[in-house]
Amino acid sequence: MSKIESGKVRVGVIGLGYVGLPLARAFTDMGIAVLGFDTDPAKIEKLNRGEGYIGHIPDDVISRMRERRFEATNSLYRLDEPDVIIICVPTPLTESREPDLTYVVNSVRSIASRLRPGQLVILESTTYPGTTREVVLPLLEARGLKAGEDFFLAFSPEREDPGNPQFSAPTIPKVVGGLDPTSLKLAAALYAKVVVRVVPVSSPEVAEACKILENTYRAVNIALVNELKMLYDRMGINVWEVIEAAKSKPFGFSAFYPGPGLGGHCIPIDPFYLTWAARKHGMATRFIELAGEVNTSMPSYVVNKIADALNEDGKPINRSKITILGMAYKKDVDDPRESPGFELMERLLQKNAIVEYNDPHIPVLPSMRHYPDLRMASQELTADYLRSRDCLLVSTDHSAYDWQWIAQHAGLIVDTRNALKGVGESKARIVLA
Repeated sequence: MSKIESGKVRVGVIGLGYVGLPLARAFTDMGIAVLGFDTDPAKIEKLNRGEGYIGHIPDDVISRMRERRFEATNSLYRLDEPDVIIICVPTPLTESREPDLTYVVNSVRSIASRLRPGQLVILESTTYPGTTREVVLPLLEARGLKAGEDFFLAFSPEREDPGNPQFSAPTIPKVVGGLDPTSLKLAAALYAKVVVRVVPVSSPEVAEACKILENTYRAVNIALVNELKMLYDRMGINVWEVIEAAKSKPFGFSAFYPGPGLGGHCIPIDPFYLTWAARKHGMATRFIELAGEVNTSMPSYVVNKIADALNEDGKPINRSKITILGMAYKKDVDDPRESPGFELMERLLQKNAIVEYNDPHIPVLPSMRHYPDLRMASQELTADYLRSRDCLLVSTDHSAYDWQWIAQHAGLIVDTRNALKGVGESKARIVLA
């Protein structure tokens, strides 16, 4: 505690991705030394050269972090060096949509092998309620050290929102649940150094359930507007206009927007962690599972809309030239994780379409866990290129796109984001999907 209060504490962050790196930045901005751990040697080399690899954390920010005692390493033997270790690793789903805690378990085992008395361990990775106590705790105590006496343990869910300039790690309140009162006190004091407000709760389970609730709330409400989009489309009603009208009510309504499917590292995954946990307790979460069915059906709906739109032009999907605009999972970020763009691309390719993409933030598609073969480079949008395509599919509405210019040169645009709502007269035929 004296190290935390004096600012002399050294923090270790395992996982230097879209959650871990912004967190490391928040600590270094407050003068707290950070030792970052990652298994990717290329990331380590870049960071230690003062170079970034995430769009909203550019090179100059990494250089400042280095000047303020940030170091990156892939040597897990150094896990005994930090006073605090924060775990920020992925928690994906298996093929059968069950929790895959491989990254968490491997990280905790590495910590356990180097754990020394006095260290504080905090899990930030989103997971089901009970993970900290039932999975992490036994692994850490396996070598004889006791939680609450020799070391301390807490859970604090990450709340990063990449691409949102209004909120960053320091400006988002931090929920913290400790395994015991001392663990809670230490973790709360640590985060109080770098975030606007700490929200202490009574247990790790409450903190774990809090994050699952936040993302399930979003998933369910997105499913609602996705279903309404399909219904209102049949009724000849513009769902986007309906939502804008409903937003005028100053109470009792929060706007959610439809899209081509869920994306990102949280919303498509987290509700399934809860449904899995519910089955362990003998309960079915029908509401959440129905929302999942609606959201996962959206790429199929969009492909059918493309087929209908091309059919009006007397063209089949087969051999049609289709370009997807935006492969990131959300606007103005370079993060393609769980992006519906990959599902859309695969479905179109299965129908023998000639598919390309453009994304100003993703010059080359990375090899994705479920789509390892969809490797290609972003195409330059020129007037001639746009005229040569049978259809443009708006999957992600990046601010960098000049929609009026695109509409002046394209023939058919299928818009899943209402991105072209402000476009005036144009050559393109625009179809909302």
